[in-house]
Amino acid sequence: MTPFMQRPVLLALLSAALFGLATPFAKLLLDGTEAWLLAGLLYLGAGLGLGIHTLLRRLGGRAPREAPLTRTDLPWLAGAIAAGGVFAPVLLMFGLNLTTASSGSLLLNLEAIATVAVAALIFREHVGGRLLLGAALIIAGAMALSWQGGFFVADAGALLIACACIAWGVDNNLTRHISAADPVQITMLRGLIAGGVNVSIGLAGGASLPGPALLAGTLFTGFLGYGVSLVLFVMSLQRLGTARTGAYFATAPFIGAAAAIALLSDPVTAQLLVAGALMAVGVWLSLTENHVHMHEHDELEHSHRHTHDTHHQHTHSGNEPSDAPHTHAHRHEPLTHAHPHWPDLHHRHGHKDGAG
Repeated sequence: MTPFMQRPVLLALLSAALFGLATPFAKLLLDGTEAWLLAGLLYLGAGLGLGIHTLLRRLGGRAPREAPLTRTDLPWLAGAIAAGGVFAPVLLMFGLNLTTASSGSLLLNLEAIATVAVAALIFREHVGGRLLLGAALIIAGAMALSWQGGFFVADAGALLIACACIAWGVDNNLTRHISAADPVQITMLRGLIAGGVNVSIGLAGGASLPGPALLAGTLFTGFLGYGVSLVLFVMSLQRLGTARTGAYFATAPFIGAAAAIALLSDPVTAQLLVAGALMAVGVWLSLTENHVHMHEHDELEHSHRHTHDTHHQHTHSGNEPSDAPHTHAHRHEPLTHAHPHWPDLHHRHGHKDGAG
């Protein structure tokens, strides 16, 4: 794996760790907060935390390093906020109310399946046989969790979490279309808007805000698990594409399940171990995919943060830096070459049968 690919992989794995740990902590927080209100507070914490971060940077005279959102990004952003910010967390909180945190965490592997399915079927992102086999094993793991007395029984909690995963799968693919823009701005708006909507609905439904200590803990959990985590996820999307970032992000459920066993004393059953093993092999298959073939780059003009690598060999005018990460509108000339790659900002091309 080249250094170019290593950094976004690390970002995706750190994003997964933060999101995975948020699930058992959310289960703990459900003891003192109504589910709908908790979903809103977690995302509101993400938005407020990143808003404070942005304000402090501006007061310190530090200019934004990423390309800002544009008008054409707004429909994609609105769809992502609705699917992943409003609906998904509510479904997850209600699902966690009805199942253990360890089982709920492992079921979040279905988000990777939903992400890959939407990427392949709707947005025509290339998905190879290795990713498909990995997806099949993750589904088999989810089925193992639902095995009861010789039958597959999906309880209400599992179905709600599965629906949350579908919503996040849609969200991930919509976010891909705006991943060139500032990930902090994307996540801040998402947290403030979606969190504000769900907090308002929760309070209107009769829920009460938790005490100061619990409220602070909830907001901080949301800042890390849904704020910082999503910023890192979007940064990874820029270079890995939706399906691959989703595959690396699929490590989150294992982190969440392990934390649930340690923090909440969830039972370690044979069913849980079998499901975890099947899902782990599925994730490993996704992580070890190697995609190489001759491909063409059409002429392209856009703006995003970049360094001068194989795909960015342009000249600068004025005092623009060339040897450090920087952001400006730039043009890509047509190029044909072969190297390991993923469907990132510069590799969203079609594939011939057998390519990669």
